[in-house]
Amino acid sequence: MLRENVTDILAFIAVAREGSFTRAAAKLGVSQSALSHTLRALEARMGVRLLVRTTRSVAPTAAGERLLQTVAPRFEEIESELAAIVETRDKPAGTIRITTTDYAADTVLWPRLSKVLPEYPDIKVELVVDYGLSDIVADRYDIGVRWGDQVAKDMIAVRIGPDARLAIVGAPAYLEKHPAPKQPKDLLKHNCITLRLPTRGGLYAWELKKGKREMQARVDGQFTFNGAYQMLNAAIDGAGLAFIPEDLAQPHVEAGRLQWVLEDWFPTFPGLHIFYPSRREYSKALSVVVDALRCSA
Repeated sequence: MLRENVTDILAFIAVAREGSFTRAAAKLGVSQSALSHTLRALEARMGVRLLVRTTRSVAPTAAGERLLQTVAPRFEEIESELAAIVETRDKPAGTIRITTTDYAADTVLWPRLSKVLPEYPDIKVELVVDYGLSDIVADRYDIGVRWGDQVAKDMIAVRIGPDARLAIVGAPAYLEKHPAPKQPKDLLKHNCITLRLPTRGGLYAWELKKGKREMQARVDGQFTFNGAYQMLNAAIDGAGLAFIPEDLAQPHVEAGRLQWVLEDWFPTFPGLHIFYPSRREYSKALSVVVDALRCSA
């Protein structure tokens, strides 16, 4: 019933605007007799006459004019929205939602996207900082950013950074009061600045590696954060030892604000990757963002 009404109302709008069955039929690509039958069927279902027919012209009745003024603008709005959607298919446009860490957003995503996106004013990017391992499909993200070994196998992954090392650091003032650990088990005696992973609910165990030896240090301490920069600042202020990306700590080590600890146990991880579902439609906007992040990796 609804489908018949929509089709027949579109036919009515064409006749009312053209003022002629002949011109309306040509515009719709149907015969005059078929169009006339369609309009009579609509009038019969509504129980009201919509058109006044003469040998020379057709005009809407009062009821027909009311229907025309009410529904025609709505159909025009629908057609306009459909055209806009088709247009986005042909040019980069739309919103790309990205879940990432603060470290990745600051060191990779923003520096690269800020150079490229001014050329694409119709693309909007929403960066959500989250250390939880989000389900990007369920949470309606277009792209996720994680270390390479954290990307699920059913995702398309694109490397955006080189392999990275995580480093243990402490401020000189802290290490003066608390002798530097000589082996990983000594970390349990230290005030370690910890990271909470929202998805897993627990504290991140420091994953250490020396040659072929690997171990996890389940450290504890007075302060727990959910971001690398908070841990960095706490370490600089002497709050304890922190386990953070090496390149984040490097300038502070060079400036004397931090010192390396257990340097021969620093692990290397597969670099940062962006990832997205293989079954998701690869829009032009997504393509622009992926290429912008991949180009200088």
